Amino acid sequence: MSEITAVAGQLSDPPHHPDRRLRGNLGVASIVFMVVAAAAPLGVVGGVFPLGIANGNGAGFPATFIVSTVILLLFAVGFTALTPFVEDAGAFFSYIRHSLGFSVGIGFGFVALVSYVALEAGVYGLLGPAGVGVITLFGGAEIPWWILAAVAFVVTTFLGYRNIQLSSRVLGVLLTAEIAIILILDLVIVARGGGDDGLSTGVVNPATVFSGSLGIGLLFAMLSYIGFEATAVFRDEAKDPERTIPRATYAALILIGAFYAVTSWALISAWGDEQAVTQATDAGGTFLADVAQTYIRTAGNDIITVLYFTSLFACILAFHNVASRYVFALSQHRVLPDSLGVAHAAHGSPHKASLWISGVVAISIAAAVLFDLDPVTQFYTWFAAATTVGFVVLLIATSVAVLVFFAKDRRGHSQWRVRIAPALGLLGLSLTLALILTNLEGLATSNALGWGIVGLLIVSFIVGAVVGRRAGATAPAARS
Repeated sequence: MSEITAVAGQLSDPPHHPDRRLRGNLGVASIVFMVVAAAAPLGVVGGVFPLGIANGNGAGFPATFIVSTVILLLFAVGFTALTPFVEDAGAFFSYIRHSLGFSVGIGFGFVALVSYVALEAGVYGLLGPAGVGVITLFGGAEIPWWILAAVAFVVTTFLGYRNIQLSSRVLGVLLTAEIAIILILDLVIVARGGGDDGLSTGVVNPATVFSGSLGIGLLFAMLSYIGFEATAVFRDEAKDPERTIPRATYAALILIGAFYAVTSWALISAWGDEQAVTQATDAGGTFLADVAQTYIRTAGNDIITVLYFTSLFACILAFHNVASRYVFALSQHRVLPDSLGVAHAAHGSPHKASLWISGVVAISIAAAVLFDLDPVTQFYTWFAAATTVGFVVLLIATSVAVLVFFAKDRRGHSQWRVRIAPALGLLGLSLTLALILTNLEGLATSNALGWGIVGLLIVSFIVGAVVGRRAGATAPAARS
């Protein structure tokens, strides 16, 4: 019996004690919705794609999604093999703690928390201007971005407080709509045979794939998968976690990778290989809108404008749920206040942890407004850079945890599943981290700020490890 299960059993038997276990009935489809929504498909298509095409390997950019998917699937092979042995819902930090020790796991738990909260807060910097765009589209007056961010913040706080099924339904509707409009655009482009140069062949041309900067292209592709590991965060709320979590993980990765690879290929085809690079470089901000205007006319472009806004909201809501559950799980281990690890009596949700996350995010948004930061080029970009570094570091640490856990005993698994595949995934992730670190100046707009982000994550790990070391000897949840 796991630590959290043991504590839950001790505390939930007497009726007057608070419930310390989340409740839900999520199946594979619901969890996949949450994870893919966190990836913000329309936000990636409209924001990340132009950057990858312009600064990466141009018409070969779709191939980077294939490479990224392979790397992450290799990671997932070991990740899901360890799942049955980790019964608490802390995802990365729980896996690391289970294999590498309590204090190390808590250290990475703090890294994960900082990373996810940073992304949730930063995306408000994209959502605000996107909301202003929706208002002006329908003839409204242009208002400050933070007003729209504040409205979305209130809705997110309400949904985060409630049962996970409500958030899942909201995300399901929004995700279905945004994927549907992009698939329609893809189909129209392919049916018309692309632009003047026809359908792109860059994805199958080695010379094109390796042109420009393949490393930068891979960097932007990897950014698009952040949050896929959230499948394990919802363990307590899954119907049958030992089967649901692995299936949801593989399904989410394959769906995300296939969707991004096909859509990036279609958008490049819409312009032509050379013109796509020029357009992404000169007019990246309107890259998607210009394609939509050409192929599905004004009505389609207007729909995409609205769904781009809702895509960003879905991303915020998904990461809010993930961050709340990290806080809940950390509280179960007595490294955060006990009150944050109590589930709502009626909703079974981490309501207090959710409110705590909302408070941190509110302070971040207020600081951005107070210091007059540009919501996109500063507020979002800086916070996203921190998340990117933290995300890949967590993947690497989890890969090491898998290899260490199965080093002496494969627990009935094949060499491929617990040694070869995780090792190959670790190699790919290590190369990706090297690419990110060598390009931090571009991500964070300054070298000093970039290394400041790295410093923040290092400090987060050290603080978490110290707190974990002090709490590990006495916390009931820390003992098996």
